[in-house]
Amino acid sequence: MATQMSKKRKFVADGVLFAELNEVLTRELAEDGYSGVEVRVTPMRTEITIRATRTQNVLGEKGRRIRELTSLVQKRFKFPENSVELYAEKINNRGLCAIAQAESLRFKLLGGLAVRRACRGVLRFVMENGDKGCEVIVRAQRAKSMKFKDGYMIASGQPVTLAVSEYIDSAVRHVLLRTFSLGYQVKIMLDWDPKSKVGPTTPLGPRSCYNPRSQRQRETFPGTSDGS
Repeated sequence: MATQMSKKRKFVADGVLFAELNEVLTRELAEDGYSGVEVRVTPMRTEITIRATRTQNVLGEKGRRIRELTSLVQKRFKFPENSVELYAEKINNRGLCAIAQAESLRFKLLGGLAVRRACRGVLRFVMENGDKGCEVIVRAQRAKSMKFKDGYMIASGQPVTLAVSEYIDSAVRHVLLRTFSLGYQVKIMLDWDPKSKVGPTTPLGPRSCYNPRSQRQRETFPGTSDGS
Protein backbone atom coordinates (compact mmCIF):
# COMPACT_ATOMS: atom_id res chain seq x y z
CA MET A 1 0.00 0.00 0.00
CA ALA A 2 1.44 3.35 -1.06
CA THR A 3 2.02 5.88 1.72
CA GLN A 4 0.44 9.31 1.38
CA MET A 5 2.73 12.36 1.61
CA SER A 6 1.59 15.91 2.22
CA LYS A 7 2.30 18.56 -0.39
CA LYS A 8 4.63 20.41 1.97
CA ARG A 9 6.78 17.33 2.57
CA LYS A 10 6.73 16.53 -1.15
CA PHE A 11 8.08 19.97 -2.11
CA VAL A 12 10.75 19.78 0.60
CA ALA A 13 11.83 16.30 -0.53
CA ASP A 14 12.02 17.40 -4.18
CA GLY A 15 14.07 20.47 -3.21
CA VAL A 16 16.52 18.42 -1.16
CA LEU A 17 16.89 15.93 -4.02
CA PHE A 18 17.62 18.67 -6.55
CA ALA A 19 20.04 20.56 -4.27
CA GLU A 20 22.08 17.51 -3.29
CA LEU A 21 22.09 16.13 -6.83
CA ASN A 22 23.25 19.47 -8.21
CA GLU A 23 26.04 19.67 -5.62
CA VAL A 24 27.30 16.16 -6.38
CA LEU A 25 27.28 16.70 -10.14
CA THR A 26 28.94 20.12 -9.80
CA ARG A 27 31.91 18.55 -8.00
CA GLU A 28 32.08 15.48 -10.21
CA LEU A 29 31.61 17.11 -13.63
CA ALA A 30 33.21 20.53 -13.09
CA GLU A 31 35.94 19.88 -15.67
CA ASP A 32 33.41 18.60 -18.23
CA GLY A 33 31.45 21.84 -18.52
CA TYR A 34 28.58 20.95 -16.19
CA SER A 35 25.80 23.51 -16.71
CA GLY A 36 22.84 22.29 -14.67
CA VAL A 37 20.48 19.39 -14.09
CA GLU A 38 16.78 18.80 -14.69
CA VAL A 39 14.73 16.21 -12.78
CA ARG A 40 11.55 14.89 -14.37
CA VAL A 41 9.39 12.45 -12.41
CA THR A 42 7.05 10.13 -14.35
CA PRO A 43 4.78 7.36 -13.05
CA MET A 44 7.18 4.70 -14.33
CA ARG A 45 10.60 6.18 -13.55
CA THR A 46 12.61 9.28 -12.71
CA GLU A 47 14.50 10.94 -15.58
CA ILE A 48 17.53 13.09 -14.76
CA THR A 49 18.98 15.19 -17.59
CA ILE A 50 22.54 16.50 -17.15
CA ARG A 51 23.36 19.59 -19.20
CA ALA A 52 27.04 19.97 -20.08
CA THR A 53 29.29 21.34 -22.81
CA ARG A 54 31.29 18.10 -23.14
CA THR A 55 28.67 15.37 -23.20
CA GLN A 56 31.12 12.76 -24.48
CA ASN A 57 33.13 13.05 -21.27
CA VAL A 58 29.94 12.78 -19.22
CA LEU A 59 28.93 9.59 -21.02
CA GLY A 60 32.40 8.08 -20.78
CA GLU A 61 33.85 5.26 -22.83
CA LYS A 62 30.98 3.06 -24.05
CA GLY A 63 28.65 4.75 -21.55
CA ARG A 64 30.62 3.58 -18.53
CA ARG A 65 30.65 6.86 -16.63
CA ILE A 66 26.93 7.56 -17.04
CA ARG A 67 26.18 4.07 -15.72
CA GLU A 68 28.39 4.71 -12.70
CA LEU A 69 26.57 7.98 -12.02
CA THR A 70 23.22 6.21 -12.38
CA SER A 71 24.24 3.58 -9.84
CA LEU A 72 25.51 6.28 -7.47
CA VAL A 73 22.26 8.26 -7.63
CA GLN A 74 20.16 5.12 -7.25
CA LYS A 75 22.00 3.98 -4.11
CA ARG A 76 22.24 7.44 -2.53
CA PHE A 77 18.57 8.35 -2.88
CA LYS A 78 17.29 4.76 -2.50
CA PHE A 79 15.51 4.52 -5.83
CA PRO A 80 14.08 1.10 -6.75
CA GLU A 81 15.99 -1.01 -9.27
CA ASN A 82 15.79 0.30 -12.87
CA SER A 83 13.59 3.24 -11.83
CA VAL A 84 16.05 6.08 -12.54
CA GLU A 85 17.64 7.05 -15.85
CA LEU A 86 20.39 9.60 -16.49
CA TYR A 87 20.75 11.43 -19.80
CA ALA A 88 23.30 13.93 -21.11
CA GLU A 89 22.24 17.02 -23.04
CA LYS A 90 24.77 19.16 -24.88
CA ILE A 91 24.82 22.93 -24.41
CA ASN A 92 25.20 24.28 -27.94
CA ASN A 93 25.94 27.90 -26.97
CA ARG A 94 28.15 28.27 -23.90
CA GLY A 95 27.72 32.03 -23.97
CA LEU A 96 24.06 31.70 -22.95
CA CYS A 97 24.76 29.68 -19.79
CA ALA A 98 25.91 31.46 -16.62
CA ILE A 99 27.06 28.22 -14.97
CA ALA A 100 29.36 27.40 -17.89
CA GLN A 101 30.87 30.89 -17.79
CA ALA A 102 31.30 30.73 -14.01
CA GLU A 103 33.22 27.46 -14.33
CA SER A 104 35.29 28.94 -17.16
CA LEU A 105 36.16 31.92 -14.97
CA ARG A 106 37.07 29.55 -12.13
CA PHE A 107 39.62 27.69 -14.26
CA LYS A 108 41.07 30.99 -15.50
CA LEU A 109 41.60 32.22 -11.95
CA LEU A 110 43.11 28.91 -10.83
CA GLY A 111 45.44 29.10 -13.83
CA GLY A 112 46.93 32.35 -12.53
CA LEU A 113 45.22 34.83 -14.85
CA ALA A 114 44.61 38.30 -13.41
CA VAL A 115 41.11 38.92 -12.09
CA ARG A 116 40.38 41.91 -14.31
CA ARG A 117 41.63 40.20 -17.43
CA ALA A 118 39.68 37.01 -16.70
CA CYS A 119 36.43 38.89 -16.05
CA ARG A 120 36.84 41.03 -19.16
CA GLY A 121 37.37 37.88 -21.20
CA VAL A 122 34.11 36.42 -19.90
CA LEU A 123 32.24 39.64 -20.69
CA ARG A 124 33.64 39.76 -24.22
CA PHE A 125 32.80 36.10 -24.90
CA VAL A 126 29.24 36.48 -23.61
CA MET A 127 28.50 39.63 -25.60
CA GLU A 128 29.95 38.15 -28.79
CA ASN A 129 27.45 35.29 -28.49
CA GLY A 130 24.47 37.62 -28.82
CA ASP A 131 23.41 38.17 -25.21
CA LYS A 132 21.82 41.43 -24.16
CA GLY A 133 23.98 42.06 -21.13
CA CYS A 134 26.44 40.52 -18.69
CA GLU A 135 27.65 41.37 -15.20
CA VAL A 136 30.43 39.83 -13.10
CA ILE A 137 30.80 40.73 -9.41
CA VAL A 138 33.98 39.60 -7.64
CA ARG A 139 34.44 39.88 -3.90
CA ALA A 140 37.31 38.77 -1.66
CA GLN A 141 37.37 38.19 2.08
CA ARG A 142 37.15 41.90 2.84
CA ALA A 143 34.36 44.32 1.99
CA LYS A 144 35.83 45.52 -1.30
CA SER A 145 34.22 44.18 -4.45
CA MET A 146 34.81 44.68 -8.16
CA LYS A 147 31.97 44.87 -10.65
CA PHE A 148 32.37 44.36 -14.40
CA LYS A 149 29.36 45.11 -16.57
CA ASP A 150 28.60 45.29 -20.26
CA GLY A 151 25.37 45.70 -22.19
CA TYR A 152 21.86 45.98 -20.73
CA MET A 153 20.95 44.45 -17.37
CA ILE A 154 17.54 45.10 -15.80
CA ALA A 155 17.64 45.67 -12.05
CA SER A 156 14.52 47.63 -11.05
CA GLY A 157 10.99 48.43 -12.16
CA GLN A 158 7.84 46.45 -12.75
CA PRO A 159 9.13 43.52 -14.85
CA VAL A 160 11.97 42.60 -12.48
CA THR A 161 10.25 39.43 -11.27
CA LEU A 162 9.72 38.29 -14.85
CA ALA A 163 13.28 39.19 -15.82
CA VAL A 164 14.84 37.31 -12.92
CA SER A 165 12.81 34.18 -13.56
CA GLU A 166 13.07 34.03 -17.37
CA TYR A 167 15.58 36.54 -18.73
CA ILE A 168 18.43 36.56 -16.19
CA ASP A 169 20.61 33.49 -15.71
CA SER A 170 22.96 33.69 -12.73
CA ALA A 171 25.56 31.49 -11.07
CA VAL A 172 27.68 31.86 -7.91
CA ARG A 173 31.03 30.17 -7.42
CA HIS A 174 33.92 30.27 -4.92
CA VAL A 175 37.56 29.66 -5.68
CA LEU A 176 40.38 29.11 -3.18
CA LEU A 177 43.61 30.70 -4.38
CA ARG A 178 47.07 30.43 -2.87
CA THR A 179 46.80 33.38 -0.47
CA PHE A 180 43.07 34.13 -0.25
CA SER A 181 39.65 33.02 -1.45
CA LEU A 182 37.35 34.70 -3.96
CA GLY A 183 33.63 34.61 -4.46
CA TYR A 184 32.03 35.78 -7.67
CA GLN A 185 28.66 35.95 -9.37
CA VAL A 186 28.00 35.81 -13.11
CA LYS A 187 24.71 37.24 -14.41
CA ILE A 188 23.65 37.00 -18.05
CA MET A 189 20.58 38.70 -19.49
CA LEU A 190 19.18 36.83 -22.46
CA ASP A 191 17.53 38.48 -25.43
CA TRP A 192 13.90 38.00 -26.43
CA ASP A 193 13.50 35.19 -28.96
CA PRO A 194 10.04 34.26 -30.34
CA LYS A 195 11.41 30.87 -31.48
CA SER A 196 12.72 30.03 -27.96
CA LYS A 197 16.18 29.00 -29.21
CA VAL A 198 18.44 31.54 -27.51
CA GLY A 199 16.02 33.24 -25.11
CA PRO A 200 12.54 33.34 -23.58
CA THR A 201 9.42 33.88 -25.67
CA THR A 202 7.65 36.19 -23.19
CA PRO A 203 8.06 39.87 -24.20
CA LEU A 204 9.77 42.03 -21.60
CA GLY A 205 7.22 44.81 -21.09
CA PRO A 206 6.31 47.63 -23.49
CA ARG A 207 9.03 48.91 -25.78
CA SER A 208 9.23 51.88 -28.11
CA CYS A 209 10.64 51.20 -31.57
CA TYR A 210 11.70 53.68 -34.23
CA ASN A 211 10.92 52.81 -37.82
CA PRO A 212 12.59 55.23 -40.28
CA ARG A 213 10.57 53.84 -43.19
CA SER A 214 7.24 54.86 -41.65
CA GLN A 215 8.72 58.28 -40.87
CA ARG A 216 9.66 58.78 -44.54
CA GLN A 217 6.19 57.71 -45.67
CA ARG A 218 4.62 60.23 -43.31
CA GLU A 219 6.79 63.05 -44.64
CA THR A 220 5.94 62.34 -48.30
CA PHE A 221 2.22 61.67 -47.77
CA PRO A 222 0.17 64.34 -49.61
CA GLY A 223 -1.89 66.68 -47.48
CA THR A 224 0.31 66.49 -44.38
CA SER A 225 2.74 68.97 -42.96
CA ASP A 226 5.45 68.88 -40.37
CA GLY A 227 3.23 70.47 -37.75
CA SER A 228 0.26 68.08 -38.15
